[in-house]
Amino acid sequence: MPLNFQGVKLAVWGGDARTIVLLEQLVNWGASVQVVGLPVKNFKVTVLAELRETSRDIQALILPVPGVDEQKKIYAVYHDQPLILSAAELTSFPAGLLVFVGVAQPYLKEIAVQTGIELIEIMNLDETAILNSIPSAEGAIQMAMERLPITIHGSYTLVLGFGRTGVTLTRILAAMGAHVTVIARKPAQQARAFEMGVLSADFPELPALMSQADIIFNTVPALILSRSLLEKAAPEVLIIDLASTPGGTDFTAAQELGITAVLAPGLPGRVAPKTAGVILARVIRRILLERLSS
Repeated sequence: MPLNFQGVKLAVWGGDARTIVLLEQLVNWGASVQVVGLPVKNFKVTVLAELRETSRDIQALILPVPGVDEQKKIYAVYHDQPLILSAAELTSFPAGLLVFVGVAQPYLKEIAVQTGIELIEIMNLDETAILNSIPSAEGAIQMAMERLPITIHGSYTLVLGFGRTGVTLTRILAAMGAHVTVIARKPAQQARAFEMGVLSADFPELPALMSQADIIFNTVPALILSRSLLEKAAPEVLIIDLASTPGGTDFTAAQELGITAVLAPGLPGRVAPKTAGVILARVIRRILLERLSS
């Protein structure tokens, strides 16, 4: 697939450190990029003061990974004033404009229907999720190492859920010498755990395993670690919850029981913004080249 974006016109609204890496990658590939809400010093990037100044002939618009909240604010950590996205900001763009976003909240989905833009939720793509599982896993292990009085090597570790992040996390933990048990419902996932040389169990077996765990990593976006389960855990257990907010842990119960439990969603952008930005650029480039070539 060619890397040359020469002549491709893009706009980037809001974002964070990974967005800066993303847009610089796109510029290096030859794209013409307009930006609102980012402190960019690249002379090849056109910095605009307001959303309405964006050219109407762009071929795609890139919004931040967290997207737009229900108060209509674009996620923009470097911008002093809120960037408010109304339907009016999008109506003057051609119908079918590609709009990339990490995750689209209901408000953004609603105005997409109203204005005829095409939303592409990058974080829902397998390609992005698999690549992001690497910094997620490394960041989770880093958090555990900073908080534990023991090594990962030799620790008894539970990994709840065996999706894309769970698989990568398990592989790294096992390579570090942890005694890993994967908690997964599907027989195919348990078979994969066996192939990787780690133990596995189904969720009904979790209560019997809680007291043995030094570390629990949760990747399931549903309440798994309830008060009744936490009461079976050792007081010194460490819980790192990687599920999206509000996580899969009863954090109130954990605090009352004296258990350290940390909610840690969105780790790629926090622990490895450069890698996260390169991943976003890679995925957006692929999709854009496929669309433009057709």
